[in-house]
Amino acid sequence: MPPDRPLTPDSPAVQAHVEMLQGVIARMAENSRSCKLWSVTLVAASLILASRLGEPRSALVALIPAVMLMGLDTYYLWLERDFRRAHEQFTCNLHSGALRSSELFEMRRISSGLGGFALCLRSWAVWPFHGAIIAAALVFAFAVLPGSQGGIGD
Repeated sequence: MPPDRPLTPDSPAVQAHVEMLQGVIARMAENSRSCKLWSVTLVAASLILASRLGEPRSALVALIPAVMLMGLDTYYLWLERDFRRAHEQFTCNLHSGALRSSELFEMRRISSGLGGFALCLRSWAVWPFHGAIIAAALVFAFAVLPGSQGGIGD
């Protein structure tokens, strides 16, 4: 892009860059949703298997996918927030006239560091959902199965 042409919101290159950032943000949100779906599916399957076996401790296996998917969900939320910050900075630079043409060809997230990961872990988008899944697995393992006579569906 020639240096004498100002970058405006209507420029095709600016529009393409904004669409790329929005696409990355949308993919992170979709990945986060998939983590939640897989968590429910795998934990439910693990608990059903544990009830069939009649072994309370085998229900604790459900904690493995629950904790792993909580971490992955947190990671995707962290990336999404960092890319949202990059999108905000890009648009601020665009509207203030400080946008350089070299920024159009960079896809960098503005990292919030590990503190950002910890904030995402405490987010309402992560801990209530995954905390409930983990609590359900623990209740199932220690309260439901020990008193059952053969498991669910018998």
